[in-house]
Amino acid sequence: MSRRNVDLPPLNCLQTFEAAARHLSFTQAAHELNLTQSAVSRQVKRLEEDLARPLFYRLAQGLSLTPAGVRYFRTIQRLLRELDRESAELRRRGADRQLTLASTPTISSIWLAGLLPQFQREHPDLDIRILCSESPSHLDVSEYDLGLFYHLDDLPAPHGLELSPVFDSEQVITVCSPGYVERHGPIRDLQHLLHAHTLLIVEDHYHDWLTWTDWFADAGADYYTPRHALRTNSYQLLMQSAVMGHGVALGWKSLLEDDLASGRLQMALPHTMHSRGRLHLMQPHHRNPPLAVRSFRQWLLAHGGRMNSHEPEPTHPPAGNPLAVR
Repeated sequence: MSRRNVDLPPLNCLQTFEAAARHLSFTQAAHELNLTQSAVSRQVKRLEEDLARPLFYRLAQGLSLTPAGVRYFRTIQRLLRELDRESAELRRRGADRQLTLASTPTISSIWLAGLLPQFQREHPDLDIRILCSESPSHLDVSEYDLGLFYHLDDLPAPHGLELSPVFDSEQVITVCSPGYVERHGPIRDLQHLLHAHTLLIVEDHYHDWLTWTDWFADAGADYYTPRHALRTNSYQLLMQSAVMGHGVALGWKSLLEDDLASGRLQMALPHTMHSRGRLHLMQPHHRNPPLAVRSFRQWLLAHGGRMNSHEPEPTHPPAGNPLAVR
């Protein structure tokens, strides 16, 4: 593409002239532009030479604009205002396309990584940035547009955030890989689980409400230290271990939909438990959400609604159920 044949003065000289004309002072213009007074004087002189006419009267008591300088100053100010408005509009449109989504490493890797390609296919013009943190309390609300975190239903919302549950209810299930069952055989009941299989146990305070003790109690059985266990403070590592066939883990069924559908994981026992917490979409208060935020929020909550419509009720063992420890 050929260059337009334009005869504009140097743009830095135009900016310097505008500041000097506005202040009627080379010294104040230099301070505003972070230049020396002599640099401002040289750039104005260069502009006057380019235009072949003076723009300032240089008087003992200070500067004043010549008639040509007045006209040129007004033209430059008008053009700069138009450029400023157009630049602001382009920045706004760019910001409208960007979404910073905060979430835990677990949710990001186990669930979002498989879900986001679908959103991006449906919204190819929107850009998403993932910000990983174990808790919204570790972040300032100015750092992100939306958050995806688990939150206990009986606790108040974190300060400055509006919460919307992604799912109506969530179920905690036991999962293992098909390869694990092939090597170790099926799990017959809870006693067999504790005595003959490896339990994968997460040990960190972010998941202290997703415990084997709670799951056994919900199944109507007592929990005691299993014969074989693998413990870690990383839930992400725990689920990777389950997929690799190292043991049996607890997980949220909603987050494991892809692993269950693909056959990477399977339910180890039929019992399911209502989770004490739910995945929530968290949005900072008092902020006008751009297009990307509105689009993702609507899309994700619709996805959760579709999953809710296909979610069966949790199972609870009747008296004498073989799940119970004898």
